[in-house]
Amino acid sequence: MSAQGCARVLPQRLRASGATPDTTAVILAGGVGARFGNPRGKQYVDLCGLPVVAWSLLAFDRAPSVGRLVLVVSDERDDEVSDHVLPSVSLAKPLTLARAGSTRQDSVYSGLQAADDALPYVAVHDAARPLVDVSAIEGCIACLREGQGLAGAICCAPVTDTLKLVEGRSIIATPDRSLYRRAQTPQVFSLRRLREAHRAARADAYLGTDDASLVERLGGRVACFPSSAANIKVTVPEDYLVAQALMRARLMGEGCGIDAATLVAWGDEQGPAALDRDAEKGGGR
Repeated sequence: MSAQGCARVLPQRLRASGATPDTTAVILAGGVGARFGNPRGKQYVDLCGLPVVAWSLLAFDRAPSVGRLVLVVSDERDDEVSDHVLPSVSLAKPLTLARAGSTRQDSVYSGLQAADDALPYVAVHDAARPLVDVSAIEGCIACLREGQGLAGAICCAPVTDTLKLVEGRSIIATPDRSLYRRAQTPQVFSLRRLREAHRAARADAYLGTDDASLVERLGGRVACFPSSAANIKVTVPEDYLVAQALMRARLMGEGCGIDAATLVAWGDEQGPAALDRDAEKGGGR
């Protein structure tokens, strides 16, 4: 990945300029979430009053650069999406549903087929990152839009832990952590370049660790946009508790009219006990 970075920009930048939206958002909600241990799946459990996936839909819907939403879901989640997720939000942008594949990479490929050809950029995002905000979305898109010769830009957070290179059980090196970043989503690309990268990966039976790795594989330059460490991915139940605490703090900080007592009640209804109740209904963890 290119070491090039991008500065932050104001989320209102595109709207203020009078320009039209230029990005399709592909939001991935097709994973089974086996490590999460809940039959509803990590993308569909409630988080502070909304399904986890709904928070990502709202963030991209509010981003001025985004002109279309594509939600990638599995067959068995159609009812969950139509009966629980979509009625919980009011979206201004057009939404298309795409079918999830057997792997994340297949799901992205499916989402790319539903992307709007009239919009030159595509932002790929994991629905399991509900704390993404408009500033990160707009900044990452602007990083690509304004970067000469870039094929993509991805949200990244600094590495704060000391890293060790290990063979077996033996430490053989302590690399300079300042050279490393934790890759997040959204990851934003030229729609044409990302489609090309996915077609090449399918032809070569290559499975990448993220979309940026597919673009890099073809020689594309990808930049890092500095993102908050709070943009966590909910993978295990412990992550849910962290996301819940961060979302509560955000909602109270934004002065959204939700009082502390309501947030505490949400915690009682949706905390560890609620996750256990859902797991029991689905046959246990």
